[in-house]
Amino acid sequence: MPAKANATAAQPARVVIVEDHQMFREWLGRMICEDGTFTVCGEADNIQSALAIIQRTQPDVIILDLTLRGSSGLELLKDLRAQEIEIPVLVLSMHEESLYAERALRAGARGYISKQADSSTLFKALRTVLSGETYLEGPINSLLLQKFVGPGGQKGGGLGSLSDRELEVFQLIGKGIAKREIVRRLGLGEATVETYQARIKEKLHLRNASELYTFAARWVDEHGG
Repeated sequence: MPAKANATAAQPARVVIVEDHQMFREWLGRMICEDGTFTVCGEADNIQSALAIIQRTQPDVIILDLTLRGSSGLELLKDLRAQEIEIPVLVLSMHEESLYAERALRAGARGYISKQADSSTLFKALRTVLSGETYLEGPINSLLLQKFVGPGGQKGGGLGSLSDRELEVFQLIGKGIAKREIVRRLGLGEATVETYQARIKEKLHLRNASELYTFAARWVDEHGG
């Protein structure tokens, strides 16, 4: 499904906000509309609602948080790509750029900025992705960008070696979520979750479940995962 043409000065660009915190979502919507060149045409806090709103409203751009109700924004990016919905997506996230920007770009995002960025950065990023270009802030420069999105890009070691789903399981473990609840939230079988846990331990060189839980909890506490 092709993206709609960029909005002209006479017609504000239409934005869908996908964010699980209602207060932040409302504040962001007001700020965007006050700029005068954008208007919010839809909001959602989960993948299913987001897909329905995006398909119905056909926005010019999507602002996406990576933490959604019951799932990950990375999964929404993959769903959009699978359905050939070619609307530019700007990821606005609390997660550290060094670990998540590559994943977001590979999944189909056109930009990635931190929630700590100021409003001028947000609007610059929105206009950049609307123009068809890619936007990244901070230490990730154009050379690293080419590495991330090019066919030869390689993932680093440590947490960078985890798949998107493995990282999602790792984060839930770090938040103290029990295995049964992880199974329910991700819609996976218990054996599948156990397999992910085993792979995580192997990739992170952790000897047992206790080391995994301790390391994951410490990482979530330090990084807000």
